[in-house]
Amino acid sequence: MASGSASASTFMFDDIQDVDPAKQDGRWRASAEVGVLIRSGNTDSRSWKGKIDLQRDTLMWRHRGIIDYYRQERKTFEGETVTDADRLFLSGQSNRKFEALSHSSFFVYGSYEDDALNSFEYQSTIAGGFGTRYVFNDDMFADFEIGPGVSFDKRRDTGETDTDLIVRLATNFDWQISETSRFTQLISTEIGDDNTRSRAVSALTANLNSRLALRLSLTLTHNTTVFEQPNGRIPEKLDTETAVTIVYTF
Repeated sequence: MASGSASASTFMFDDIQDVDPAKQDGRWRASAEVGVLIRSGNTDSRSWKGKIDLQRDTLMWRHRGIIDYYRQERKTFEGETVTDADRLFLSGQSNRKFEALSHSSFFVYGSYEDDALNSFEYQSTIAGGFGTRYVFNDDMFADFEIGPGVSFDKRRDTGETDTDLIVRLATNFDWQISETSRFTQLISTEIGDDNTRSRAVSALTANLNSRLALRLSLTLTHNTTVFEQPNGRIPEKLDTETAVTIVYTF
């Protein structure tokens, strides 16, 4: 982002200038990240993570889509392969600004998650509402969003699909620490009568060159409701994922 001193108006919810008009050119911007860990010898395990992030910003619209997959498996002393993690997360969002370069917008959001080890075969959400962007300075901003929605959760133990009205709250913090480093954090919670699902993704990215970067990320996923599985296992309410990945931007 452009550097320079911040004027007094950047510390307000003003609807005149956005963070970086130069990036509102309508071009799609994409990044792909990959991380692989293979261990052999006394421990035989493999884990890998892949993620694609697509973004587009125009004078009136912001779009973003994410595909995130993580898997971890290991072999026991008996030679059996055990899956310790297998999760696919998809999301897409569009924000329609009130006017050109406005900080305020209406949003529509959808997500789908398939985690082989939690209580649900899948969890999906559709929500919409109001969003606004707060600019701290030229290198730091935060998006805040709130709105109603519907969740669809298919239980793994019974095969039933629970439909629940929810309220979605989300914030997306972006800090360009320096020309070569950046910190981002996305926090969301979807509050319903049957279950409240929360997700937090924190990432620190350090550029290696104009295209490649190294990223350290922490992903937390929490469900307030879990169910005992047919094998007697009770899934944990909180899942954590720590990853070091190589990111390619194009």
